[in-house]
Amino acid sequence: MTTKPLSLEDIFLLARNAMLNAGANEENADAIADTVMQAERDGSHSHGLFRVPGYVASLVSGKVNGNANPKIQSRTPVALHCDGDHGYAPVAHRRSLHVLADAAVDNGISVLSIDRIHHFAALWPEVETLAKRGLVAIACVSYTPNVAPFGAKQPLYGTNPLSFAWPRPDAPPLVFDMATAAMAMGDIQIAARDGRSVPIGTGLDARGHATTDPSEIIKGVLLPFGGYKGSHIAMMVELLAGPLVGETVSFVSKERDNGDGGPPQGGQFVIAMNPEILSGGNWIEQSEGFISRLSKMDGVRLPAERRYLNRKNTGPRQVNSDLLEQLQSKLK
Repeated sequence: MTTKPLSLEDIFLLARNAMLNAGANEENADAIADTVMQAERDGSHSHGLFRVPGYVASLVSGKVNGNANPKIQSRTPVALHCDGDHGYAPVAHRRSLHVLADAAVDNGISVLSIDRIHHFAALWPEVETLAKRGLVAIACVSYTPNVAPFGAKQPLYGTNPLSFAWPRPDAPPLVFDMATAAMAMGDIQIAARDGRSVPIGTGLDARGHATTDPSEIIKGVLLPFGGYKGSHIAMMVELLAGPLVGETVSFVSKERDNGDGGPPQGGQFVIAMNPEILSGGNWIEQSEGFISRLSKMDGVRLPAERRYLNRKNTGPRQVNSDLLEQLQSKLK
């Protein structure tokens, strides 16, 4: 695999121009480009420029509304809803997360249901945004079936990621973002592209046999992490990010999708909690003592630690040469 250096500004502009060229308006293009740039900046290559061909395909096919105008409404003082208007999730987040944060700051807790969106990015930006407001946050989305429930060999669940953030007074938030599959599909696809194997237990081939070949897993099925435990969490995400927010579960999302290679329509569940109100102001000492003890244990790296370290490097990022050529050719 060969790579070429690209500045963060050029990554943003490449993604933005691709979105504009495919029919998105400036607001939608900027939101996607910023999301892509942040992923590349933080080292999350599977959610950066790698996603742009899928974004473009779903705009060109007309499945996604490149001029989406998401609208937020308060169903109760703490239950908020955002209609994504068939657009990409980052635009809906720009319209709704600050409203969710305000409600949680005032009331102690607030929940947000988002429907009619296409989520194709990492899941940490939402919860990190809320944690920077001093809030504890959890978010989840579903996708299309590519994960077999524990004991099965046929897909039913999406990779169904779950993210969590905990605010810290004098440090960046504690954040994790994980697929409930043994490995995120984007990472499987990149491993296949780059000719790398994956750990046994990641997935099965089309005949239902365990394999370390990511190309064969793509033809077959992913497995949940942790056996039945991860499987049950994936099931929980199906229900939280589907029926609870007025959207579909993964297999229904696939049935109505046009198969253009971009993300299907789906929903998202986000909850924000104010530790000051919920704890009565008695949370920092215990949480910081716990995080300090955890971070000092041999062999432990706090979640998001590597991502925050990557952010300190403002220099160029190495981008797969074939991907870069593919994206640049679409703009000629």
